[in-house]
Amino acid sequence: MKITLKDGSVKEYAEAKSVFEIALDISEGLARAACAGEVNGEVVDLRTVVDSDCSLSILTANDEQGLRTLRHTTSHVLAEAVKRVFPNAKLAIGPSIDTGFYYDFESEPFSREDLDKLEAEMKKIIKEGNKLEKFTMPREEAIKFMEEKGEPYKVELIRDLPEDAIISFYSQGEFVDLCAGPHLMSTKNIKAFKLISSSGAYWRGKSENAMLQRIYGTAFSKKEELEAYLQHLEDIKLRDHNKLGREMELFTTVDVIGQGLPLLMPKGAKMIQTMQRWIEDLEDNEWGYIRTKTPLMAKSDLYKISGHWDHYKEGMFVMGDEEVDKEVFALRPMTCPFQYYVYKASQKSYRDLPLRYGETSTLFRNEDSGEMHGLTRVRQFTISEGHLIVRPDQMVDEFKNCLALAKHCLTVLGVEEDVTYRLSKWDPNNKEKYVGSEEVWEETQGHMRDIMNELGIEFYEAEGEAAFYGPKIDIQAKNVYGKEDTMITIQWDAVLAEQFDMYYVDEKGEKVRPYIIHRTSMGCYERTLAWLIEKYAGKFPTWLCPEQVRVLPISEKYADYAKKVEAELKANKILCTTDHRSEKIGYKIRETRLAKVPYMLVVGQQEEEQGLVSVRSRFAGDEGQKPLADFIEQICKEIRTKEIRKEEVVEEKK
Repeated sequence: MKITLKDGSVKEYAEAKSVFEIALDISEGLARAACAGEVNGEVVDLRTVVDSDCSLSILTANDEQGLRTLRHTTSHVLAEAVKRVFPNAKLAIGPSIDTGFYYDFESEPFSREDLDKLEAEMKKIIKEGNKLEKFTMPREEAIKFMEEKGEPYKVELIRDLPEDAIISFYSQGEFVDLCAGPHLMSTKNIKAFKLISSSGAYWRGKSENAMLQRIYGTAFSKKEELEAYLQHLEDIKLRDHNKLGREMELFTTVDVIGQGLPLLMPKGAKMIQTMQRWIEDLEDNEWGYIRTKTPLMAKSDLYKISGHWDHYKEGMFVMGDEEVDKEVFALRPMTCPFQYYVYKASQKSYRDLPLRYGETSTLFRNEDSGEMHGLTRVRQFTISEGHLIVRPDQMVDEFKNCLALAKHCLTVLGVEEDVTYRLSKWDPNNKEKYVGSEEVWEETQGHMRDIMNELGIEFYEAEGEAAFYGPKIDIQAKNVYGKEDTMITIQWDAVLAEQFDMYYVDEKGEKVRPYIIHRTSMGCYERTLAWLIEKYAGKFPTWLCPEQVRVLPISEKYADYAKKVEAELKANKILCTTDHRSEKIGYKIRETRLAKVPYMLVVGQQEEEQGLVSVRSRFAGDEGQKPLADFIEQICKEIRTKEIRKEEVVEEKK
């Protein structure tokens, strides 16, 4: 047989060989580093026997799938360690993930001290150097095997497989785990690992299932790579919005108020207000939107027309019982049905379209408690929501304009390079989850695909991510820990106008159904604030800062001049404060720098006598003395143009 290797060279063998044996034949060094193989594009175990012509790549930890194999094996070592240290723990699942691996257990919560004990036990297991060996069983035999071991979650996984399935296991010494592989040849090939954290996780991700304990870890082929990654984790903790936002007094949460219901502190509220005013003025004055203001709740009748009652009720906050109460209300999860009735309040002609309704909408969604996180996943939030009612011949251009507006907002915020675009499609295998015909869904998705290709926007497609009434373009971004969230959504709806009996009168005097675009221009304000905290590590562009300038009098003698400077700044709508504390000026400067205020104005005798301010900034350090009027002109221009000044590393003197 002929084996074509990654570099194009060919190896010929008279008999079948395993991937590992071929790697060993190429070089001992490659065999030592090998984690898995790739045969004709399929990732396989090193134990896989090759018996016919094929292309073969030997995967090491330098390859994505090779590294995943290393991490998957490390998760098995963790599972063995848990069973040794906590014998009553039950095994669930333990996959590799982009950042490492995790394993879920039915157990008491794990403390940091527990993780340290488990790391020590894992090192013993690795030192033992047991080989990982694969074996299989028929399904019924496999079920009995795991029942005898007292592993109910493994039994459930096996029962979900077809009756004629052959079930694979891997053993390492006395430990055995249900697994399809691939795996390393031996535990001794694990060189560098770390258990990062633990948390609760529902079995199979469903809140109605048991709460398990998840241990996260990571692994690399070299200690240097592990150390670099751990340092990276320390660095991103400094950007974690949940930590930094609280330290900067932007928001807080209170148990007696409720999970997923953050309180915006004055500084955070000011930032949200700044963004909201910007978006409303932008939409209304430059993009042709008209504003509406609609109720925060409605009767269940409204949601039954829209389809939310049948398709989304579990995600809504419902007040009342239909079997008991005459009227049942629900807090709104979105604004579209309300704005449809604004449209329907008067007859519309084809000349009236497009109509672009915009609303700063407070919405409510009954998220699972396990999904709550800071400002990114909450139960009450506010979005820059809009619905465009358009003629079919206007749909493509209006959809492009919605994309253009979203991209403009991303550019102004300085995050346009941090996003990806996703075409979120329906799942044709679960048609009961959606409204509308298959033909409409496929046609609509095709239009959206064509628009993205025409605009040259790179995107990927995701089946099953559409809303129940239409496909959408989701603009995605990752937080500092790599978790992806949807920031902006633009959705094509060719269905709901029919359900709400919406129409316009065309040039022939006939009634015609319009199309609808559901969209956000910037998305959820709370989630965007979280994104910006992490993007800028709290050092926001000046126009967004809740405190743009701090005036620092050198001593109490210059308090009156400091007040005069502050008053002049406020007269020009600059957000500023004055530090009147009886502290040394060096201390005040350091405090201001730690507060991430863009500008500080130091004032003393010379500044007072000559009408000057000594300017220090986050951007260039000591910018020298300037007339107050000149500084005001400079910062007002920076705020007005929403300039993002480049940060420079400025060493403050101790």
